[in-house]
Amino acid sequence: MGFIEYEQVEQAYLDRRRLRPSAGWKLLWAMGVGAVISGDFAGWNAGLPVAGFWGFVLSTLIVATMYVCMVFSIAELSASLPFAGGFFSFTRHALGPFGGFVCGMTDVIEYVLSPAVIVYFIAGYMQPVFPGVAPPVWWIVFYVLFVGINVWGVGITFRVGLMVTLVALAVLLGFFASVIWTGAFDSELLFNIPAEAGRDPRGLTHGWPGVLLAMPFAIWLFLGIEQLPVAAEETHDVVRDMPKALVWSLVTLLVLGLATVVLNSGVGGGAAAIGKSGAPLNDGFLATLGHGYAPPWFLSLAAVAGLVASFHSLIYAYGRVLFALSRAGYIPRWLSLTTSRHTPGWALVAGGVVGLGCTFLLHQMSGTGVGSALLNMAVFGAVISYTLVMVSFIKLRITQPELPRPYRSPLGIPGAVVGAVVACFALSATLLSPDYRPAVLGVALFLAVAIVYFWLYSRRRLVAQAPEEEVALLQAAERELHGDAPTATS
Repeated sequence: MGFIEYEQVEQAYLDRRRLRPSAGWKLLWAMGVGAVISGDFAGWNAGLPVAGFWGFVLSTLIVATMYVCMVFSIAELSASLPFAGGFFSFTRHALGPFGGFVCGMTDVIEYVLSPAVIVYFIAGYMQPVFPGVAPPVWWIVFYVLFVGINVWGVGITFRVGLMVTLVALAVLLGFFASVIWTGAFDSELLFNIPAEAGRDPRGLTHGWPGVLLAMPFAIWLFLGIEQLPVAAEETHDVVRDMPKALVWSLVTLLVLGLATVVLNSGVGGGAAAIGKSGAPLNDGFLATLGHGYAPPWFLSLAAVAGLVASFHSLIYAYGRVLFALSRAGYIPRWLSLTTSRHTPGWALVAGGVVGLGCTFLLHQMSGTGVGSALLNMAVFGAVISYTLVMVSFIKLRITQPELPRPYRSPLGIPGAVVGAVVACFALSATLLSPDYRPAVLGVALFLAVAIVYFWLYSRRRLVAQAPEEEVALLQAAERELHGDAPTATS
């Protein structure tokens, strides 16, 4: 085993860490769309000032290409390796325990920080409705409520996910219809962002550097769809349902994202005003329905629906990733203990405390730009995991052609290569802005500390019977038995 040491555990250990199948592809689709849909309500618009309208559209199309490549790759992997760790499971199988741990921790960063971003935006939407309530109150209220729902039971978690996702979809479609019905859209408003000297306001207002700087905000229109494989152990028929849910979730999000960017930027104060807004969809509603059609407080509450959908789904995601890492011994094992209703209660509560703490900490340190700083921190973790999982896809296609693949990516290795290259560009983009660089470097420091923890402690205490470990060890043993060279999965 080299530098990795395993402990044998009793069956009782796994019995106290058991999830229960509860979802088909429609509920998975709702969780996939719900995890992302908040990106259409807030966050994406901060990319407009740095790139201009066409620059941001171009950045969005580049990012969308990355997600298409990645979704097909993880659809194949999720059918082959259906474990609760998601990306951690895939990379552990391809790159060994250390590679799996690094990817797992970047997923933890993404899934724990993304709800922190979203709850910050939720408070921004609630502020006009209840101006006397301080934003931190909303942060606490929403964390307590939705962590509580996730702890209560997986059945209610999926049902609530479906309900809030459908409401969010209805709100978005209602906004699109209101833009057309009221005639509020004006294409000239798309180009009212000041351009750099010598550049055309109707072109790339800040050149290619602006396109690159906008990538983290374009990613926010799609970030979170990759969480779906963490539901593998809670899916009735993962081989059939998971690829189907992933592909249809992506199709839904592509349509919604492009429509949002165009229609929301062309109403009210236009791209210049929407780019600076903390609640862009709410401002869009005010421009279309705020003139006697509906009271402003109603529009604000309606716009919260999309944020709640993603907030709820991403809490589910961080709970499962922490559960899988803990069950396998990479992080403290008590985090993977499940409740009588088969939910990872300790993991859900611990992730919520950390996410809420990050929101408070950045609020105290900077006061402004907290949402964008948290967004860049979440994207930093995400694009590292994207790169690692697409490298894992390529490696498994080459070194383990015998691995059962009930679903195969139609883009194959070339698609994974394209996705990995774009992810590397996106990673560099998170470090370019000096405003957000300290926060992103703080995440890098956390990852470095986690790696030290792995090398000094957890690598000697992994659990051999954890599903991700057991399958990888058995396959490595079979390859050695048949004379193949040992691989990193051992």
